[in-house]
Amino acid sequence: MQAAGDYPNTPVRVYLPYGPGGAGDFTIRLLADKLGQSLKQPFVIENRPGAGGIAAMRAVLDAPADGYTLGVMGNGQAITSSLFRELPYNVLNDFAQISVAANFGMLLAVPPTSPYKSVRDLIEAARKAPGKLNLGAINPGSTQNLSAHLFQQVSGARFTIVTYRTTPDLVTALLRGDVDLGFDYYAGFGTTIAPDKLHIIATSGEERDPLLKDVPTAKESGLPDYVATSWNGIAARAGVPAEVVSTLNSAIKQAVAAPDLQEKAHRLGLEMRASTPQEMHDRMARDIVRWRDVIDKAGIPKQ
Repeated sequence: MQAAGDYPNTPVRVYLPYGPGGAGDFTIRLLADKLGQSLKQPFVIENRPGAGGIAAMRAVLDAPADGYTLGVMGNGQAITSSLFRELPYNVLNDFAQISVAANFGMLLAVPPTSPYKSVRDLIEAARKAPGKLNLGAINPGSTQNLSAHLFQQVSGARFTIVTYRTTPDLVTALLRGDVDLGFDYYAGFGTTIAPDKLHIIATSGEERDPLLKDVPTAKESGLPDYVATSWNGIAARAGVPAEVVSTLNSAIKQAVAAPDLQEKAHRLGLEMRASTPQEMHDRMARDIVRWRDVIDKAGIPKQ
């Protein structure tokens, strides 16, 4: 194991549990670039998508606990912990949480010709015709998909949930009017938000999205229990020296505060904000419980 006092003195590898492109990948590449500048060593990104992020997390656990192999984890790992019957690790005990990096809420989009101008309109219509209206989202087990299930659960109305392979597939279905309400991030919907394209009737965060200040949150729209946000952060294998955790945490805080990083992230609807290691651990623990409840209520089979 390398000495912690002069960390880092060689390149640091960062495993991502998803493929290139998209909000999460973009976030971590911005962060890795800043960390490389401040800590004077390259932070090398390696994408390891698939299997609920298990491949990426195993790569972190297979490396020494010295801080030279890091993993990106967040809301996806909280869901995986509840969706899989067995995992080759415990996400809370086998990893040292270092800092949250970014937060991103969901946008609730309707087709350009939709008669529904608000969440309240849509729920009232669904209550009159149970199962007739469709909710669209990608990939079963994704935050987007579970956000659709949560919406159904807290609304008291019954919808039909339709799953799409990719965000572009969902956008196409929305534009055609095949789906009454779609769920995805700003990075997925942003270029198609326009008067003659997708209309955003609500956002899913605690507060309004700064890029969509005129759009109410779902909480403001009559669903006080509907908050669905995703996030990611940096973790290492448990047992990493405390000095390394402190060095990385301080560097992440400095990186996400940089005006140029904030400006680039803002354009994609990402809120870059750091945390303490304990805050990241506590958030992961809360989200594991929260999404487990959504999964159980939805009757989604364990994998």
